[in-house]
Amino acid sequence: MRYSASEKYELIQLVQDSDLSVRQTLKRLSINRSTFYGWLERYEKDGLAGLSDKPAKPGHVWNKISEEHQQAMVQMALDETDLSPRELAVKYTETMSYYVSESSMYRLLKSYDLITSPAYILMQAGDKFDQPSARVNELWQTDFTYFKIIGWGWYYLSTILDDYSRFIVAWRLCTTMAASDVTDTLDDALAFTG
Repeated sequence: MRYSASEKYELIQLVQDSDLSVRQTLKRLSINRSTFYGWLERYEKDGLAGLSDKPAKPGHVWNKISEEHQQAMVQMALDETDLSPRELAVKYTETMSYYVSESSMYRLLKSYDLITSPAYILMQAGDKFDQPSARVNELWQTDFTYFKIIGWGWYYLSTILDDYSRFIVAWRLCTTMAASDVTDTLDDALAFTG
């Protein structure tokens, strides 16, 4: 919970005027001792103004790319327009012997408006399939579902599903996802359906 400067001052006064020990009073108020003593130190040093929250200051960025490298990266992007930010980062790292991550390259190029939006093709899902199955056993779907059993390892459930009826025609629990597992499950489905 955040307290205002006046609330912090009232809490300091309450703790100092309490008949209980500081530890017991802070425990009943659910205030950490280090937090309280930090408030007390700031109050004794700067008065009520010391209790107000200080805005967070951005610290020094230790790995900031220098202006010289930024300009060289932008120039490389302008010269090599066919390369993606990932490819530009790799090329810059190799040619300049200065490591640049692809995300840093992307952010820099985006800030200079050098990233073009890809051409999106908007596709909508249809209300129904273009060629839906019309009868049982016209179309089968195969699938593997995998799960881990603690102490036993990974197991794979191979299934054959009839598309029209949604009936599971055959299934097998396998220890691998090999092609032979699928063909064995298909053999079971063919035997079941005749």
